[in-house]
Amino acid sequence: MNTKHEIRIAHSPDPDDAFMFHALTTEAFDTGNYSYNHILDDIESLNQCALDGEYEVSAVSIHALPDVLDQYVLMNCGGSMGEGYGPRIVAREPMSFEDLKKCKIAVPGKKTSAHLALILALGRVNVIFVPFDKIIDVVLNGEVDAGLVIHEGQLTWSDYGLHLIADLGKWWQDLWGLPLPLGGNIVRRDLGKEVYEQVTEDVKRSIIYALENPNPALKFAKQWGRGIDDDTNREFVDMYVNQRTIDYGIDGRRAIRLLLKEGQRIGMIRKDLDVDGLEFIGIPSESN
Repeated sequence: MNTKHEIRIAHSPDPDDAFMFHALTTEAFDTGNYSYNHILDDIESLNQCALDGEYEVSAVSIHALPDVLDQYVLMNCGGSMGEGYGPRIVAREPMSFEDLKKCKIAVPGKKTSAHLALILALGRVNVIFVPFDKIIDVVLNGEVDAGLVIHEGQLTWSDYGLHLIADLGKWWQDLWGLPLPLGGNIVRRDLGKEVYEQVTEDVKRSIIYALENPNPALKFAKQWGRGIDDDTNREFVDMYVNQRTIDYGIDGRRAIRLLLKEGQRIGMIRKDLDVDGLEFIGIPSESN
């Protein structure tokens, strides 16, 4: 009997990741010589683990991607992009976009793409780093003036009586006419080209399977939504698991390169990164 090779997939405990990996988690299709074990952690912790090459496959913030490219390569599937929406800045009281520049803002991690987008939008502001699932709490208790919410908090902030001050995905799209890149899936280079290409294909198949068989995947995903109802669960999954998750597309890959170049411009991305030469694994042969 052939022994299967274990591939650990590390991803965030949120509905969109749970949805896209449901088929692999439940072994809904044959993955040949590979078995998949899922590791769940918040995105900033995964960014740090990727620095050490800890997992064979991991979710990672696009902001953190340049720091791990010596050990990993970016998949063309499994990413999260905001199509005119994205991380949202919320506060207890209404305020202007300009007012935010004088505020203390809670941010879900130094290397998150949300943090990079915030600094691109506002310049250097006073931030504190707080776990993503505690940001609404610190806004409500007055520890900060505003908070940058990600995951399902992008939809549930109003349930807490908070005010929407800015949507960074909309800001980015208004500025560039492109989606805002947030997260991606990376696969370790030392697996070898044949293996990491097959693993990428399995991830892509899992996403397609969930989109074609949404009901069980949505039921599975809901348990990671921290109390959200069915409608909110479906809305959030639809926001971040779609055709763009199967294939970034030409404009999606352009958006990733642009975000990294903008990060280089303000000194938050290393200058020696060859952004134009960034590699994507699993691009269809007819694309570029």
